[in-house]
Amino acid sequence: MNRMSYNPSIYEINTRVFLKRFGPNARIDKIPDDYLDYLSQLKIDYVWFMGIWKTCPSSVEKYCFEEGLVRNYSRALKNWQKEDVIGSPFAVDLYEINETLGSPEDLINLKSQLNRRGIGLILDFIPNHFNVESNLLKTNPDIFLNVDKELFDRDPHTYFRTGAEGENYFAHGRDPFFPAWQDTVQVNFFSRPARDFLSDTVLNLTGICDGVRCDMAMLALNNVFKNTWTGVLARTNQSEIKEEFWSETIRKVKNARPDFLFIAEAYWDLEWELQQLGFDYTYDKSLTDRLRSDYVSVIKEHLLAEDEYQRKSIRFIENHDEERAVPSFGKEKSKAAAIIISTVQGMRFYNDGQFEGKKIKLPVQLGREPEETINPEFSDFYNRLLAITSHRVFKEGKWLLLEPGTSWEGNHSFLNILAWSWNLNEEGRLVVVNYSNMISTCRLKFDLIGFPEEFELRDLLNDQNYLRSAEEIHSAGLFIELKPWQAHIFKY
Repeated sequence: MNRMSYNPSIYEINTRVFLKRFGPNARIDKIPDDYLDYLSQLKIDYVWFMGIWKTCPSSVEKYCFEEGLVRNYSRALKNWQKEDVIGSPFAVDLYEINETLGSPEDLINLKSQLNRRGIGLILDFIPNHFNVESNLLKTNPDIFLNVDKELFDRDPHTYFRTGAEGENYFAHGRDPFFPAWQDTVQVNFFSRPARDFLSDTVLNLTGICDGVRCDMAMLALNNVFKNTWTGVLARTNQSEIKEEFWSETIRKVKNARPDFLFIAEAYWDLEWELQQLGFDYTYDKSLTDRLRSDYVSVIKEHLLAEDEYQRKSIRFIENHDEERAVPSFGKEKSKAAAIIISTVQGMRFYNDGQFEGKKIKLPVQLGREPEETINPEFSDFYNRLLAITSHRVFKEGKWLLLEPGTSWEGNHSFLNILAWSWNLNEEGRLVVVNYSNMISTCRLKFDLIGFPEEFELRDLLNDQNYLRSAEEIHSAGLFIELKPWQAHIFKY
């Protein structure tokens, strides 16, 4: 099954929480057919079942009740109980399905059920670390970043000891800009056994899913790893492996299965570098931040990047790490932002609950979600938007950023408007978004070669038809007037 396609969509599901909607002890084999049919009807290309791997329940009590985490639990789930805290899904013990969620056979069957509907299955790959109590510390200790007692004594927050006599010392996993994650142990990317173990792990996953979402992918880059752990590497005489971990691993896996997808969670302007190492798609957090800030000129500048980069970018307005879109953007602005990320080049990313207008961001350590009222306005909006953008013209067409012009001298509201076109053979789409809190107008010129003098524009988003003059659009431009945060998606 070849899942590689242009401008695909992906839908994230927090598996451990999601399954409880079908019963307190529901497993992945109990996901109703009609739910999978619903995803198929939305023309979702990939589903990311986040948090499906085995973790270490014994570590929860020790590491998941820090003051900051407890505040987050109370903010998201007012009546949370201790048993609701089940630990981070990103502190993996082994890449085996969590037995509370199903069996290996259930996972294979889920993939089959999705593939039969034309949907690919994406699962987690967390290369930087494992759970601090992972069985791998006993079976494969050479894959982790080993330190000495002196370093541990100096900084017991970043380092820890283990073993029957407490004689072995390791580093906790970390992002260099934050304190170490206490519930994790750091992988040593300059260890050949570690690299082989990780690449073999992904190779094994090719039989049970269609791709991996790689957590904090930039942490595995040689320079990032070296700069994060300079002191440790110097003390232990660790030498750098010259080839990048990702180029090795992606090449090895793609040789076995060319259509296997690599998706990178990426920050720090390292997205292009990761794309060059073989990633199919990388997070575009910069666009998310710019959409929050309202600056149309900055958003437009961002969309001027090279097509190759844009086609490999993942566009989103929420995910499990981000605040929910409605409280973060506001109701109408969130819909305008959703139209933008759904109609530019790249992978379109949606989060479970986004289509219903949910407002509460759930900490990943919680295994129960709050009850929230479903907003039918959002369901109707997203159903319409995804039906529009599932058309081939948005998948395979040619995308072109347009330049709105002033509608009359002295009126600068055209600067609030973003516009682009998609064309495939005889099909055309024109997307126009007023990304501001004021009524805005503009004139838009776009290619109508071969069109009759009078032709129809159909606004698919608002279900309106307009007759317009091709000559007027060629000479003066199509006149557009939009209320705050409103948009057109024209078919022509």
